[in-house]
Amino acid sequence: MTSDLYPVNRLAAVREATAAAGLDALLLTPGPDLRYVTGYEALPLERLTCLVVPAAGDAFLMVPRLELAAAEHSPASRLGIEFVPWDETDDPYAHVAKRLGQVATVGLADRMWAMASLRFRDALPAAGQVLAGRVLRGLRIRKSAAEVAALREAGAAIDAVHAQVPDLLRAGRTEREVGRDIADAIIAAGHRTVDFVIVGSGPNGASPHHELSERVIQPGDPVVVDIGGQMPSGYCSDSTRVYSVGEPPPAFAAYYEVLRRAQEAACAAVRPGVTCESVDAAAREVITEAGYGERFIHRTGHGIGLETHEEPYIVAGNTEPLAPGFAFSVEPGIYFPGDHGARIEDIVICTEDGGRRVNDRPRELIVV
Repeated sequence: MTSDLYPVNRLAAVREATAAAGLDALLLTPGPDLRYVTGYEALPLERLTCLVVPAAGDAFLMVPRLELAAAEHSPASRLGIEFVPWDETDDPYAHVAKRLGQVATVGLADRMWAMASLRFRDALPAAGQVLAGRVLRGLRIRKSAAEVAALREAGAAIDAVHAQVPDLLRAGRTEREVGRDIADAIIAAGHRTVDFVIVGSGPNGASPHHELSERVIQPGDPVVVDIGGQMPSGYCSDSTRVYSVGEPPPAFAAYYEVLRRAQEAACAAVRPGVTCESVDAAAREVITEAGYGERFIHRTGHGIGLETHEEPYIVAGNTEPLAPGFAFSVEPGIYFPGDHGARIEDIVICTEDGGRRVNDRPRELIVV
């Protein structure tokens, strides 16, 4: 699966995109950009690890000597590039500058530490710096068949966790206690890391990015559970469902049904050629027509892949048309601060003839 997720011809595509963008080279330090191109999940350290991709010339990987073995055992070893180890008394930034020679513009990894970008500015004083994302965006935004399969695997794994949540929620437990159990279940379901666990009970459900607290769950509480992690493949999961510990307040049940219809409408709107903002509008129109428009306070979705949040963003003003391989969340929400809130989230893949969810858990309110 690694060879499909991180194919050796990707480096050539990146080099061509670098030249087409008018850049002289890309400088990719540890993070999702480096992993996308090489498959190497390098440690983000104060010691420089950097893949240098010249628009014309051979790519090479600067790597601290003590990290050389890890790099050589990573998928990057399949690319046929030169590994350039450097020692503690070396200046790797100067080495990169010497190898590149005179360059006018370089692209820096979007997640490069400021420390590294400033060191590169000093080492390449005549070179302008832009974000490498302008080069990699067109490649990363359209998922390959292998990437789609990895996202489906992640979706199935997080669905398996949501299937266990009804057994974990009960009155008298704190959000933190439930959250710890969910985190354990995320790992047990096959994830390598737990990226986030939101358990928003009662009024805390009205805070979309609520942190786990010591609040004790009460009878009748709606509970928003938004969870995700990273799989061994590097690809991420993200899914939200809403539960109720006993019968919920009537007002909540009424707007939850509106939310369910809005999420369904947005998912149904997904197909090639439809703009990102149109998918957002499909959800927003249902919620606004029901009188809850001011309660929907965030975008409808975000892209997902090697990062939980990446392009495309499903939001008003984004006129980019969807294309096959785009992968993103559809997660409208309705929130009443001080009372309760709700959000339903699935990851959706744009296909040749529509959209397909990778999450299959029930979207109706689950009363436990």
